[in-house]
Amino acid sequence: MRAATYDAYAADNSRLTAGDVPDPKVGPGQVLIEVRAAGVNPVDWKVMAGGLDAMMDAVFPVVPGWDVAGVVRATGPDTPEFSPGDEVMAYARKDVVWQGTFAEYVAVSAAAVARKPAALGWHEAGGLPLAGMTALRALDRLEAGADDTLLIHNASGGVGTFAVQIARARGARVIGTASERNHDHLRELGAEPVAYGDGLAGRVRDLAPGGVTKVADFVGGQLETTLAVLAGGGRHVSIADDSVEKRGGHWIWVRPDGAKLAELAGLAERHRLQVKVAGSFPLERVGEAFDASRGGHTSGKLVIVP
Repeated sequence: MRAATYDAYAADNSRLTAGDVPDPKVGPGQVLIEVRAAGVNPVDWKVMAGGLDAMMDAVFPVVPGWDVAGVVRATGPDTPEFSPGDEVMAYARKDVVWQGTFAEYVAVSAAAVARKPAALGWHEAGGLPLAGMTALRALDRLEAGADDTLLIHNASGGVGTFAVQIARARGARVIGTASERNHDHLRELGAEPVAYGDGLAGRVRDLAPGGVTKVADFVGGQLETTLAVLAGGGRHVSIADDSVEKRGGHWIWVRPDGAKLAELAGLAERHRLQVKVAGSFPLERVGEAFDASRGGHTSGKLVIVP
């Protein structure tokens, strides 16, 4: 099969190539997915740079990518949940960095797979799993609901836009930080936007004089502002700053979980969750997608299309 690979860690795209690699084997409890779209996330190029080497082994050459949407082509032994022809999606992270989703096929544990909602196209479904499930896990850990005023740092980013929509679907009031150019988009999603930077705590207090009850940090470096606006008894989480654990917060890492992904699929089917796609790239242009992701100014998801 065709796949994008790198044969050594690199902070740039110099080790990325596209070519033929062996087809993945399909073990017990796994499904073989023919990839229709695979979302690009910052973790993909951070892993390529060796950013997770301290906690995850890598087997080179590595096929990058942890998001996938596609069609089941085969199942391993004792996998009654799915059949060939099923349209599915998954957060396909494995215990070893090796056989990812930027390929024509990927084998994934059935426990990580959910059925693709008809309301989402292939590109949208391919861009949902990792970022959407990160947002969902953060809000679950916060126990965010209808009685909350939630502050989201980087609300216009890939994870943040999903968190805004999920929180609004739960009835929470949402205040979201973003640059001015993204304020209208946040309003469309139901959030109250505020500009980030100096004076942020004061601007949040203007909107919520009694403080906010929950805070989700999706950018890092916001702990002092979080504590300055958090009401007594409030809760806070971060996906980018493990120091929050020393200040009463929780550091979030999303897990592959088909049931939780199905929860997001249900929101999409009810038109409570949208996925904005900014662009698509073939396997030969994964480096360009990584460059766009590194730039940090893309509004919407980037996807790889084999």
